[in-house]
Amino acid sequence: MIRYINVKSKKRIELIDVTDLVQKEISESGIKNGICYLYVPHTTAAITINEGADPSVQRDILHTLSKLIPKDVGYAHMEGNSDAHIKSSVIGISGFVFIEEGKLVLGTWQSIYFCEFDGPRHRRLALKMIET
Repeated sequence: MIRYINVKSKKRIELIDVTDLVQKEISESGIKNGICYLYVPHTTAAITINEGADPSVQRDILHTLSKLIPKDVGYAHMEGNSDAHIKSSVIGISGFVFIEEGKLVLGTWQSIYFCEFDGPRHRRLALKMIET
C-alpha cells in the first residue's frame, strides 16, 4: 500500500525536513525490517538525504542550486518555473532508506528533505514500505 505525507511549503525554494513524518509512517505501518521507498509525484519538487544538524548546509545547497540554475535566463517554458523543473531533475524525485527494528537507518547527521522549488504549494510525498 502506498502511504502519503502531505507537505506544505512556505517559500518558493526550501528544504523541508520530513524525517520525523517518514518515521511516523514506518512506525504506524508496523514494519520492523525492510525498505522505505520515497517518491515525489511532482515535476518541480524533489527528495534528498543530507546534513540535518546544521541548517547552514540547507542554505548552501539552495544557494548553490540557484547560482547554477537561475530563475530567469530566457527559458522557453512559458510558466516561469523552468528552473524548478531542472532543479527537480538534478536532485531527483526518488530515494530509499533501509528500515531496521522499526527505525529509519540514517547516518548520525542525515535527515530526509522534501525539496520545494516552485512554492509555496501543498505537495505530497509517496512512501512504499516493503518488509524483508
